[in-house]
Amino acid sequence: MQSPLFAYNDQQTQERWSLQNQQMLRVVLEGHDDILARKGTMVAYQGLVEFDAEYQGGGRARARARTGEGLDLMRCHGQGTVYFANLAQHVHVMEVEPDGLTVDSGYVLAMDSSLHHEVIAVDSLYGISGSGKYQLNITGRGRVALMTSGAPLLMRVTPDTYVNCDADAIVAWSTGLRVQMQAQTHSSGVWRRRGSTGEGWELSFMGSGFALVQPSELLPPQHAVIGSGLAAQYGMGQQGARGQNQGNVWS
Repeated sequence: MQSPLFAYNDQQTQERWSLQNQQMLRVVLEGHDDILARKGTMVAYQGLVEFDAEYQGGGRARARARTGEGLDLMRCHGQGTVYFANLAQHVHVMEVEPDGLTVDSGYVLAMDSSLHHEVIAVDSLYGISGSGKYQLNITGRGRVALMTSGAPLLMRVTPDTYVNCDADAIVAWSTGLRVQMQAQTHSSGVWRRRGSTGEGWELSFMGSGFALVQPSELLPPQHAVIGSGLAAQYGMGQQGARGQNQGNVWS
């Protein structure tokens, strides 16, 4: 049998974390190095690999119930190769530096089990459109795989050059950065990004580090039911930032 499909063979590499392609993560397990992945994102595996729901302690469960931020994870362990993907989003593997990584939980695909994650509050008096004022802080040493809708932009932040990002497009940033929120519109009717100027909230980053931005402003996921009426127009209720259709990811 012949077909162009046979060009998409398994990518052979010695790396534990690698990309099968832009939309698929490949992780090799050797029996002593568990990883945590978003529930339901395993698309294939080889070898003797087991998947167990990761226990959420009382503190993390309460934080998620209060803030809407958190992760539904499964623990992957054993010996073999596992492939992860979600809605054909672009996947990026990052080394977590000692100063940490702040990320919207909706963009986390997988991480080393040695990493620690907790919900933190962004320093702001207001809610941030789309991303919310709570984020996930990942610390320790290890790797994390992030997802973006399309190829992202990595912007360097220096003491002499601060960066402004749309709050609905920001994916992650260096935890050590100082963050401020401001509105780019004076319309009192902007709860979400619909209507008025089309530009809502933005985040300003100052210090030394980076900010990762995706070329998408939290579009609804595939086959999402947006609804109708005033509530849907402004992203409230089940269609809101804390409703069923959060970001580009069904979790």
